[in-house]
Parts: sequence; structure tokens; C-alpha cells
Amino acid sequence: MSDTPLAPGLYVVATPIGNLADFSDRARTVLAGVDLILAEDTRVTRTLLGHCGLRTPMRPLHDHNEARTAGDLIERLAEGGSLALVSDAGTPAISDPGARIVARAHAAGVPVIVVPGPSAAAAAVSAAGFEGPFLFYGFAPERPVARRKALETLRAAPWTLVFFEAPHRVLDMVDDLANVFGPERLVVIARELTKRFESIRRLPLGEAGAWLRSDANHVRGEFVLVVAGAGERAPGEAEAAESERVLHALLEALPLSQAVALACRISGERRNVIYERALAWRRAQPGRGDAPTADDEDPA
Repeated sequence: MSDTPLAPGLYVVATPIGNLADFSDRARTVLAGVDLILAEDTRVTRTLLGHCGLRTPMRPLHDHNEARTAGDLIERLAEGGSLALVSDAGTPAISDPGARIVARAHAAGVPVIVVPGPSAAAAAVSAAGFEGPFLFYGFAPERPVARRKALETLRAAPWTLVFFEAPHRVLDMVDDLANVFGPERLVVIARELTKRFESIRRLPLGEAGAWLRSDANHVRGEFVLVVAGAGERAPGEAEAAESERVLHALLEALPLSQAVALACRISGERRNVIYERALAWRRAQPGRGDAPTADDEDPA
């Protein structure tokens, strides 16, 4: 590490999202040289510092105290101090605390220096295979009605959409995405990026729910969902749209089990995929609500 003192300012430092080997030499040098580290959770950051053999003082900076403590921190920076801002994992101020202190530093004329590195959003987009610009949304609203309304505003967006999601909500989120955007829209489910059980799966939204439910391990960990934009054409999209049209017509005329059986014979698709699409469509119909009926039981 360099013995040259750090220049005064606020250093925004990216930290590993899982694999500690992704921590850069520059980031180590900065965390070793600043006067104070502002950490989302000091317990998490202490583990990282211990791995690097660092003992730099820390102070918590999170959603509950950021506004209250920003003035004192800016004063310290204005007097020539050097502070590092880190989140628990990844790049600070991206669906994590820190944006307020960064804005206050700019307003006070304090230098803001970025130390780039790991980012779950960027990693997932790079592994998704979608071209063109992307829109990072972060976490969708927790409440179902608010979440569906938010997704409705994005349905026609031409850009790739990037969402963060927690394991206990990912199934509901994927089901809502399929209902709002349509089952043929492609999604990349990136789970536990850079960690031991990392998995990256690209498939149509109409199959995503069945895949997640097929193995309890598929819904464990932290998720990034990368959804193709409205203008992105998936291979076989026309065939998928026709298959969906046939399924809906059958569901309007027949009990669910018969409609699924006929749709499988017509399209040649797997029964469990057709069944999940049928359930999603039935439950999205006005007046049905989310309560299953006897006809909604899996016929297999």
C-alpha cells in the first residue's frame, strides 16, 4: 500500500458483493488511509477490514441517521478530512444509503472521489445478453397493489429493466412481472452473484415461476432480475405469442385441466410450463382474485 497521504475529500468506495477476491488494491489503500469509514453496518464492514488487516475507525451511516449526522460529517470534510463511504456490499448509494451525504458534499464544494468496483446491477446486466440501454429500478414496492401499479408504468419501456429483489418476495415479483409484461418477455434471474451458489438463468417470464418453484434452493439468496425491454424480440416470440393466444382461448371455454392438456398437445410445450401460465392468466382475470378453485389443482 502507498505511504502517500490521501487527498482530503469524500471517497465513495465499492466493496465486494460476495467474493472477497474482487476487492481492489486501490480500495484497500483508500480504506487504510482515510480518517474515518462511514459504514452501512459496521459489523459487516469490520469483517472486510479484518480480512484486509485494517483497523481504520468506523462510524455507522444508514437510512435512520444519515440526515441527522450529515452536517457534522460535512463540517469535518470541509476542514480537510478524508472519509470513505461504503455499503454492506457493492457500490454505495445504489439502493443503499449514502446519496444524501454525497449530495451535501457536492453542495459544500467538498471533493467527491469514486473508487469503482463490484456492482450487482452491472454484473447482472453484463451477463444478461440484452443490447441497448438499461434502466436500473432497484427494489419494487413491497405491497402487491403498489408493485403492480409501478410495473404497469414500465410495461412499454423500451429499455432493459433491472430490479433488486429479496428471497421472500421474488416469487410474487416474478408472477407480477409475467402478468404485467406478458409471459413471452425474457428475464434473467441472477442469484447470489459472485458467491458459492451463484446461478444465472435466462428464460421467458411465463416459465420463471415454475423454475423458481422447482427447487427450494432457487429462491434462496439475493436476486437481480433483468427484464428485456418492450422492443427486445426473443427467439420464437411470434410462436410464443400464438401459443399464449391459444391457451387463453381454451381457458375461456374449458376447465383448466382440459385446457392445459389440449394446449400441451397443440404446442408441444411441457405441461408444467403451460400449467403455470394458465394459473397466472386465470388469477389475473377480474373477479377471480388470488384464491384457487378446485379446478386450479394441478391435474398431474
